[in-house]
Amino acid sequence: MDALVVILMGSDSDLDHARKAADVLEKLSVPHEMRIGSAHKTPRHVLELLETYEADPRPKVYITIAGRSNALSAFVDTQVTAPVIACPPLSSTFGGADIYSSLRMPSGVAPGVVIDPPGGALLAAKILAVAFPELKDSIKALQDDYASKVINADKELTEG
Repeated sequence: MDALVVILMGSDSDLDHARKAADVLEKLSVPHEMRIGSAHKTPRHVLELLETYEADPRPKVYITIAGRSNALSAFVDTQVTAPVIACPPLSSTFGGADIYSSLRMPSGVAPGVVIDPPGGALLAAKILAVAFPELKDSIKALQDDYASKVINADKELTEG
């Protein structure tokens, strides 16, 4: 498949969160790259990264991972025409209220929000499946795997 998912983190403290998304993309054989750049601390660096990725003609989806005041997702979304999925790590420091920085966007800014990194990766794959129908079989297999885990857990519970 000639596509790309760019996982852009605000800092290296987001790496564990990003790896959870990357693991799903690997299971689905979706090409992806992980990068680090902060909308607050290194905006020029982020712009340079985005210029490079936007010059790449492959279809792509961006997954942005930044906590606290998640400016990264909005910043990326305003610079690209590809879909952006905000996948912010939640912080107990703010009682979960930091999620609002990912949900409340100005007009004309439209990143989707999926808090769970594997879910964000699954959404990215589903978006790419519009252009790459062969990806649908892998997505269905992954969904079936998730479903079988629930059914097996129920069997274990009821059968002792």
